[in-house]
Order: sequence, then structure tokens, then C-alpha cells
Amino acid sequence: MTQSNLETLYESLRLRKRPEDIAVLIKEVLQGDLSAKEMQLLNKAASGALRNQVWQYTSMLEAFADVSGAQVQVSRAMQLFKTDGANDMSAYDDPLVVEAFLAKVSAVIHKNPGYSDYKTDRLNREERMAAGLDISRRRYNKLFRCLRHLDKKLHTMLRGHRKSLFQRIGKHGFAEDITREDFMKDVNSACFIAYYTARCNLRSEFTVSGQQRAFDEIADMLLQRCLYEPVDASWWDIMPAKRQPRQQDTANWPAIAMVYPDQQVLRKLSPEQQGFLLGKWTTLLQQVATFLEELWQTNVFDRQSMVVRSGNDSTTWNNTANAWNKARDGWMSLIYALGMEFILEEMCFGKVMRLIAGDVAEWHHMEGHKGDPNLSVWNQLPLPWEVFSGKTTCNRERVAAACKAAGLDPERSGWIAPRVHHPVPFLPTPELVHGVTVSNPYLATILKQHKYFSGKDASPLSPEKN
Repeated sequence: MTQSNLETLYESLRLRKRPEDIAVLIKEVLQGDLSAKEMQLLNKAASGALRNQVWQYTSMLEAFADVSGAQVQVSRAMQLFKTDGANDMSAYDDPLVVEAFLAKVSAVIHKNPGYSDYKTDRLNREERMAAGLDISRRRYNKLFRCLRHLDKKLHTMLRGHRKSLFQRIGKHGFAEDITREDFMKDVNSACFIAYYTARCNLRSEFTVSGQQRAFDEIADMLLQRCLYEPVDASWWDIMPAKRQPRQQDTANWPAIAMVYPDQQVLRKLSPEQQGFLLGKWTTLLQQVATFLEELWQTNVFDRQSMVVRSGNDSTTWNNTANAWNKARDGWMSLIYALGMEFILEEMCFGKVMRLIAGDVAEWHHMEGHKGDPNLSVWNQLPLPWEVFSGKTTCNRERVAAACKAAGLDPERSGWIAPRVHHPVPFLPTPELVHGVTVSNPYLATILKQHKYFSGKDASPLSPEKN
């Protein structure tokens, strides 16, 4: 049973399971090895698991949205070119498989993949004859048009996979890069990784009181199990300074650091492991910076307020901003762990602000809020991706001055130093419809079907009687 539950926990890293449902699996995995206090904490979440509810149902998807594949376009190309492809058509959900197929069939008409302009990239009659293509112009144009559609679909897939990747990384870091073998090495590490990842994957709520923090009291307890030796049933009540570190440190700290690059975790890594992780976060920053710049140039944002305007792709921007801030936090933690914070004296790029809905901004105003001080810092500094790429300059002194002008502590706010994670109380996962809390999951499903809270024209729940 323990092995089966561990497998389920590992699979959850790529899903969007509720923390309550992960907690109930952790209880079964750690059964007989939990103190009374630990069991009490886990029960706060496990009691809300779907299996323990009357309706055993949630309206929220338990997986991230998939990117649609190219099965339709590939199937059409197979018919026209009279060629075979992968036996399993689901393989064409993978852009690399589609790219290989496109290269194969493009060679039939001597077309270069990616070059699909009707005016400049088609072969004329003489060029077709020279290439040995003994087909009519109409037939050639039909094949070229088919490949053009497949080319366009591949471009859409690549962009969709990039957006999906940034959305997931913005939530749970490099959780999906943890191998099954590494995950299974240590039970306590696996439980912390699975639960903390589920907490990171919580959806944003429509609120002015701030979003739930991922590192709650249960995540803290699971992390402490990796750090300290449980002497007896009351060990959790011992002051942290008096707890005994585990005699045999079996925790998989490199795997934990993939999702939780906190200073106390990073200190457990070797310099080589820290350097490897720094390279991963830096590479991710580079990838996200390129996409952020593209989005910034193709949208018209109100930088001063960051309130959504008509035509803004707010979902893509916010997901990509989350990925940047997550990567930046990891990068910042690593350079401090390696004693390389001197880098900030020359290059200190800032956070990226998310777009905010106009109704939420108005709600803040009605509540008397004077605005997010982080927005003031964002407006005083150069665009972060331009600093990262070297197009402009910004250093720690400038960022610290902007923070102080906005009334923020430069270090505790995470602008020039690693974030300090303090555990927060566990809160149940709300049932959300476009960010709005709904008490009943069945009602939530009906409201979604009728487009309530979506910003679109909602249809009445029941037609008016004349």
C-alpha cells in the first residue's frame, strides 16, 4: 500500500490535486510513524479530502490544461502524401514528433520546413522540373498548402507548450524534473515534495486580502521530519533549537531544492549541486525573459497601474510573470547560498508585476487600499528582462532605494535578498469559479457552464417565464 501511495504521490507532481487529497495519502504512507501532534496537523487537511466528503466531487480540473495536438493536420498530410506516420496518433501531441513528420513529408516536394510564404517559398514550373517533381501545379499547390497548415499548427503547438511550461513552473518550480527514482529514495522527502507542490498549485482567488501562501504549517511539519529525529510522540513540541538533527541524513535535499530552494535546504547541498541548480534557474530566466519581452511588445499594457486593458492577454502575461518571479527567487537564493551576492552590485533585476482585473482594482480602492507598494518599485526600475539581457543596467543600490521610497524593506520584501518562509495556518482549498469562492461543487459546475464570473455574457440559470 505504501509503495502504491508513493507512486500516486509521484504522479501528482504533474497534476493539480487538492492538498487535502495529498494529505490523506501521506497519512497512509507515514502510518505508524507519526506523533500525535503530526497526526493532528495532517488531519486538518486530510479530513477535507474528497474521499471523506459526502459528494466526493470537485468542479475544478485536477490537471493543467493540455495543448491540443496536430492529429487532424497530420492525418490530412498522410492522406495527401500517401505516407505512414506513428502508429499511435496520440504521439502527435508532442511537437518534436510533429516536427520530424513535417520534415519527412516536406522533403517529398523539396520544401524547407518553416518556409511557407506563397510568393517566395513555392517552386515554379522550372524549379519543380529540375527537382524531379512530375506533378501538376494544382497538385503541388495542394501539397504545399497542406504543409503550410501543418507548419502553422506546429508553431502554435510550440508556443502553447512554452506557455504551459511557464504556467506550471510558475506554480511548482522544477517539480516535474524530479525523476521517479529520486522521488522514491526517501519517504519523508517525497511526502514534503508532494504536499508542498500541491499547495503551490492552488488557484488564485478573487480577493483583496492576499493569496494563500504555499508554505503552511503542514508543509513545515513535513520538512521538519526531514531535518530532525523524532525522539518520541511529543518531539514536535520541543523547541526547534533543542531538537536533534537526524543521525543519518537520508533526506533527498537536491530533490527538495527543486521545489523549495530555501536557504536551510540549499545549505544541505554540495557546491556542485548548488551550481547545477543555479544553472537551471539562470537558463529558465533567459527563456522567460525572451517571452516576456515578446509579450510586452505585442500588447499595450498600462505600466503605471497594471490594470488589464481590452485586448491584453492577461492569462499568458500573469502565468509568465509567475514563472519569472519563481525563477528569480530561486536564482536569488542560489547566489546567496554560493556567497555570490556581489553580483547584485552590478546586476540586480526586479520582479515582474502581474496584471490586475479592473474590478479587483476598484475593490481595493473601495477598501481604502493605497495600492501595492511593489507596483511603485516596478515603475521606478528598468524592465527586468532588459536588465537581465544587458540592454540596460540596474544594481542593488538602485533597487534598495526604490523599495525604501515605496515604504518596503528591501530585504524582507524579496527584492534584493532571498525570501524568508514563515509557515502559515492551513486553510481549506476553496471551490472556485473563475476565482470566486462557491460553497458547493455542483453549483460551481453549473455556474461555469453558464459562464458566470467569466467576464463573458452569462446565460440565466433558468429561463424567465412569460
